[in-house]
Amino acid sequence: MAFTQNTQLIYMYIKEHCSPTFVVQQSDLSHIALDHHHMADQKRHSLSFKSLLIAAFLLWIPDVGFSAAAVGSPGRGQGQWQLLLNNTGVVAMHMALTHQNTVLMFDQTGSGPTGYRLRHRNNGRRCTRSKNDFQDSSCYAHSVEYDIFQNKISPLTHYTDPWGSSGSFLSNGTLLQTGGFGHGSRSIRYFRPCRDSKCDWKESRRRLSNERWYASNQRLPGHDRVIVLGGTSVFTYEFVPKRSDGEGSFDLPFLHQTYDPDSTGGNNLYPFLHLSSDGNLFIFANRDSILFNHRRNRVVKTFPQIPGAGSRNYPSSGSSVILPLDHRDGFQKVEVMVCGGAASGAYKAAGEGRYLKGLSSCGRMVITGNKHKWNMENMPGPRLLNDMLILPTGDILIINGAQSGCGGSNNARNASLQPYLYKPNSRLGRRFSVLKSTKIARMYHSSAIVLPDGRILVAGSNPNNRYASRNVAYPTELRLQAFVPQYMGREYHNYRPINVTIHYGDHGEDGVKYGREFRVWFSLGTKPSNGVEFNVYAPPVTTHSISMNQRMLKLKCRSMVRAKDGRMDAVVEAPPSPNVAPPGYFMLTVVNGGIPSISQWVRFTDT
Repeated sequence: MAFTQNTQLIYMYIKEHCSPTFVVQQSDLSHIALDHHHMADQKRHSLSFKSLLIAAFLLWIPDVGFSAAAVGSPGRGQGQWQLLLNNTGVVAMHMALTHQNTVLMFDQTGSGPTGYRLRHRNNGRRCTRSKNDFQDSSCYAHSVEYDIFQNKISPLTHYTDPWGSSGSFLSNGTLLQTGGFGHGSRSIRYFRPCRDSKCDWKESRRRLSNERWYASNQRLPGHDRVIVLGGTSVFTYEFVPKRSDGEGSFDLPFLHQTYDPDSTGGNNLYPFLHLSSDGNLFIFANRDSILFNHRRNRVVKTFPQIPGAGSRNYPSSGSSVILPLDHRDGFQKVEVMVCGGAASGAYKAAGEGRYLKGLSSCGRMVITGNKHKWNMENMPGPRLLNDMLILPTGDILIINGAQSGCGGSNNARNASLQPYLYKPNSRLGRRFSVLKSTKIARMYHSSAIVLPDGRILVAGSNPNNRYASRNVAYPTELRLQAFVPQYMGREYHNYRPINVTIHYGDHGEDGVKYGREFRVWFSLGTKPSNGVEFNVYAPPVTTHSISMNQRMLKLKCRSMVRAKDGRMDAVVEAPPSPNVAPPGYFMLTVVNGGIPSISQWVRFTDT
């Protein structure tokens, strides 16, 4: 391999940041791609080194276009865009980050030929070179796994159609995916990430009690139980796994009440679900919301209706987050935020070729305590089909989407090309800012997720019934991008925590038990600020503007000292209970004065 400017950047980065334990020669850089799996297996010694290699690869990969200028010049605080791949082969209608630092992307199976042809159909019948087989969707992969480290795509196999499905990560990192379209509407699928790239989807023999197309999914405290709620013409919820063999589904009158008969889809599909720190479930559909005791099938609270006209859930397609939970109030203050959506009558108008301006408003409401009121504010512009993501800093990123119309095939216009940054702790009127615009429209069936290095992976967009590149308003989009926030700029180098390493101590290698201490080691090029934070983030399963199970906690740091070798040694306290953080893998980020480290995976467990 030639020693190019990008490899020089790798060498400089590793040389500056590696501890003396690791000696990297320029000649070794050509072997990084071959040896990284071996290095990853050296778990006790390579957590920080692996994160360095990830950062290094961002500079090395030719497709990234991450030049020295892009690293050091974040564009007046507006961030930068990278083009990672020209073709993912499959539309990322759904996207999820695994704890093995890979990203699952998958689409509907009936969308026609994709970029990955299979040798055999799911039923074992061979895919030939005949014209019919070349047009047969079942002869193509509709799911892929993206390796962040190698910037490489590998095809996967779906046996039933996951279009409009929902998902949650279980405590061991397995992705549970439920429902979908047609024969897939009652399917239960599992994907267990692995290191050898030989993992694939597995279909459970068990089935859901009801068809679930455009339903939502939420992990519940303990025992790897998931609630699956709603769906097209379905007004029930159920659990996976079942508590008993004869358990079916349960009627939820709230879904009947929020159904809009004048809109196709009812404006209450993909309800927003958030787990409150008391173990109850916040459910938002259309414009209304409740706090629900899922153990007793009982509504605990009925909240005020969010002000203003229009609707927020599919097909109106706004988005929602639960704001970061904080140890300073014992994780007791739980506040949700809902942004964007479509105007009243937008679906019908889009069918007539009229695309009504979307909603600009956002509402915030504390769902704990006894006083509940929506506090409203406006985004810089109207938005729907948008994703809302919690950044490692605790700020909120609103990205993707359109300014007019609604969800559904070819129902939206005027792409929203500029991301919005929202700082929830700033004073009213100063919370929103507009970030650097992309040139790629991300409309219906697009998605976005946060990566461990702090970038935002953006993919998908296909408002068409099949893959189409001509004679359509918005062609099928297969390019893969990353948005690089301002906090990744080189001017923050001295403030950025590096070489972050997590030590479970007496807990063993299976994770940290609730309420127990664990240690975090990291290095700083300057004196730590007074506001060093230890944030943990549960990555979501994203699709159709909804980020299921997304969650951030600001953990308590009991002590922090500088060790003899110059590193910072912090004693951090795990979350107190599964109500606050359901068992599983979280990304831990050390944030120094608003500048985040590369995240490392930590597992919280109740066993």
